[in-house]
Amino acid sequence: MFPIVLEFYVRVFAILLPVLAVTAVAVAAHRAGLSRSSTAGVLAVLGLLFGVWYALAVRLGELGILAPPETATGVPYILFFLFGGTALLVLLAFATASGRRLFAGADQRELIAFQAPRVMGGVFLIGWAVGDIPWQFALPAGLGDIWAGIAGWQAFRALEAGRADATALVWRANIIGLLDFAVAVLTGLMTSVGFLHVMALENPNIINNFPLVLFPAFFVPVFLAAHVFSIMKLRGAARFSAASA
Repeated sequence: MFPIVLEFYVRVFAILLPVLAVTAVAVAAHRAGLSRSSTAGVLAVLGLLFGVWYALAVRLGELGILAPPETATGVPYILFFLFGGTALLVLLAFATASGRRLFAGADQRELIAFQAPRVMGGVFLIGWAVGDIPWQFALPAGLGDIWAGIAGWQAFRALEAGRADATALVWRANIIGLLDFAVAVLTGLMTSVGFLHVMALENPNIINNFPLVLFPAFFVPVFLAAHVFSIMKLRGAARFSAASA
């Protein structure tokens, strides 16, 4: 029963997350003053990118190609999605004229609020409860995702209210989110079949099996790119404040 529910859950978020990203880009385009045709073009490219990315991640995940390599010299294909996907989104934002205008029009509130859906990682705790996901991964990754999602929402609310500690809370949310990713990737590798498999030997992790493989292959890169954009906004604001002082 859990595998069926899990696949439905993952597929729902595979639709919801790109929709949220495209909506945020559309808002940024309006704020940046992009023309309707330019905005339509950007959204079409982004939608196509997400569609191809998702289809490729699903197919390779079903074939088991995204599993950790069995030896240290093997090719970790999952990293091409995890870090390559993040790099591609960042590159599109800064290597193109439209991307730079969109980034200029992006608001920190939207960037940090984008982390709120991270609570979706709480499904790992359910997987542990039913015995399908080892606790060594489920506890830190599940609780970490919930914490990161709550921290992102708290930072957003602070920005909305104009609180004095809003910037500090945005930094806090980014740090929590990045640490959560680091811990999840490490424990994911250490509990999954592969050359780094040293924990949960009798009950290996299924994070690299379809459909959960969409977390590192599709969801995490999008959230990670949002962290990069948020931090760059923070740094830009800090430089502006220093120059104005």
